[in-house]
Amino acid sequence: MRTGIVILVLCALLASAGYVGWIMVKRSEPVSLPEPTGNFQVGRRTFEWTDSPRRDPYADGPRKLSVWLWYPVAKGTTGRKVEYAPGLWNGLRLKAPLALFQGPFNTLEDRALDRVAIAPGRFPVVVLMPGMGLSAPMYASLAEDLASHGYLVAGVTPTYSANLTVLDGQTVASKPDANPPNLGESNEQAQKVGDHLVGVWAADARFAAGMVARQLPNSVEPSIGPSYVGHSFGGAASLEACRLDQRCAAAVDLDGAQFGDVVTKGVQAPILLLGADDSCITSVCGPDAKTDADRNRALSLLKASSGTSWCATVPGTRHFNFTDYGAYYLAYPLRKFLPLGSAGPRHALTVQNGYITTFLSHAIYNTPTPGAPACAT
Repeated sequence: MRTGIVILVLCALLASAGYVGWIMVKRSEPVSLPEPTGNFQVGRRTFEWTDSPRRDPYADGPRKLSVWLWYPVAKGTTGRKVEYAPGLWNGLRLKAPLALFQGPFNTLEDRALDRVAIAPGRFPVVVLMPGMGLSAPMYASLAEDLASHGYLVAGVTPTYSANLTVLDGQTVASKPDANPPNLGESNEQAQKVGDHLVGVWAADARFAAGMVARQLPNSVEPSIGPSYVGHSFGGAASLEACRLDQRCAAAVDLDGAQFGDVVTKGVQAPILLLGADDSCITSVCGPDAKTDADRNRALSLLKASSGTSWCATVPGTRHFNFTDYGAYYLAYPLRKFLPLGSAGPRHALTVQNGYITTFLSHAIYNTPTPGAPACAT
């Protein structure tokens, strides 16, 4: 009996060592972000902008933000490819021991060109807001696809709400007040906290839109106001920013429960609500939803809004399918325990990006969209 147990233990150890060895080989193989589907190549620059008149509610001094800008580049342009997460931004990877099951960022091939010239012409601005705890660089797949379709995409990392941002050459961690742990709970206190915080993020988004126009006056289309696109809590902030911005051209909420006055006052501009299979943020619960807690807020938003509204669920998705986690190498069992659905991760990103580019084209340029997904109110 003892001999049999020893043999079983040795076999398990050998199998585990073999699996770890296989992971080490696989995670070192290059993977790439999805190919952008537009007619432009894509460039990327990074900025640190200070909103001098606005006091940071979570620190002494004015509000300071890291903003990544993805933008259209003329076909045939050559240059050095960007690093997906350069320098201290590499800290966006999962921490040990989970890091063993995630591919390193230096094997993730990014197609954007580093600080090359913006394509001739004038382009609409899209402000991209991440989910709570996440950072703008983790949405490069979406940002690059939008930029390839002729948008100036400003990805904002809300300071102290993101688990990591980089400012002044140093990493900045989150703070509990700015990244509250109970935000997803269905109670009055969580709603109150979210309603306050969404105003901070909406102000970040609007500030970034204005800064793009000031920094790139010869590249921004002045006749078209900014659009706001966000995931999770960033989706709620995008809707609120659009409500507050009279020039807002459109807003997109990717699987984000709504907060703030926008829930009762609505949005005048066109909106797209895109949810996962276990979500109710479109006002219709997906097939795998465990609770309908977010449904009433979505219904209130849609009834109060006066512009065109699109609503859809992406089949086979979960919350992280709307981020670059769909492009990362993630070994079993890590992928199983992250909120990623049964859909092919890269396929889910392709479907998401297709919805967003089609919607923005309709909202901004009035392109025809037969069979647009209607919202239930």
